[in-house]
This record gives sequence, structure tokens and C-alpha cells, in this order.
Amino acid sequence: MRNIIYYVATSLDGFISGPDGDISGFATGGEGVDQYLKDLQDFDTVIMGKNTYEFGYQYGLKPGQPAYPHMKHYIFSQSIQLEDCHPNVKVVPRDIEIVKQLKEEQATDIYLCGGGIFAGWLMDHGMIDILKIKLNPFLQGEGIPLFGSSQNQVSMSLIEHVTYEDGLQISTYAF
Repeated sequence: MRNIIYYVATSLDGFISGPDGDISGFATGGEGVDQYLKDLQDFDTVIMGKNTYEFGYQYGLKPGQPAYPHMKHYIFSQSIQLEDCHPNVKVVPRDIEIVKQLKEEQATDIYLCGGGIFAGWLMDHGMIDILKIKLNPFLQGEGIPLFGSSQNQVSMSLIEHVTYEDGLQISTYAF
């Protein structure tokens, strides 16, 4: 069975972005970001919610196109309308059975891309296996929490921790 790996940047106070999607405080380069980009090559499937997919539009992503060209994309949404989708982009309803089916496929682990609300929903259903945090050395103050509005208390085990010279840290936890 494949693992779902939530690999996400956070501020020290646990926000994946500020209000209105502000990510200006997050690292955009350096050894930690290089490691993240290298790690993404190990995935052939990405899952995300509507807001995360549409967030890419402000960085040049065209509707219906893959954000990560080498991955199959599953956008979990009841409302997004994409026409002329690339063959690697599929819109599916937010249904836990679809997530279970994806986990059972024979392929690489699944990259959970951003989206605190979607990540919180997955966590509430026990679907996230690994949390990989790119901890950025700043306080955001407010914004989108790592797991949205989920209030589940969950224990995790630290598997790996690396600190980079710019203060960025990548910590990997198993649920």
C-alpha cells in the first residue's frame, strides 16, 4: 500500500500561508528547497484540493494543466470546473473511498500538496502516513493552519531531521 506524504512548508507558528495565500516569508531557494525539489521527483501521483490547485494560477499554471508535469494529479473538489484537462489531471469528488483506492494502487507514494483544509480532512480520516515539514524560521501570525480546522490530537514519531544553513529545517514524522 502506498503512503500519503504531506510535504509542506510551515512557519514556526504552524501556518502554511498567510491571509489571502501570502507565502512571501517562506524560503524560495537554498539547500532545503533544493532537497524538496529533488524529493518531488520520487512521486508519480499528487493529490490536492481546489484552492491549492488554483493557487498555482498566480504562478503561471493554466487551468487543466499539471502543476508537476511528471505526476498524475487528482484535484479533490465538488466545484472546480476544468475544461480541456491534460490527461494527467483528473477532478474527483472529496470521497474517502477514492483516496483508499489511490493508496491501494501499485505505484510510488502519494504527494499531498498543500491545503490545510484538505490535509485536515485526510488526517481526520486517518489517511496521512507521513508528515514532512519544511519549517521556515519566521512567525506568520495568522493564515491557513497546517491541518485547517481539524482538532484531532495525533501522536507522531520523528523519523528524520535536517537543519540547513539558512535556518530552514526539514523534519519527517510518521503517524
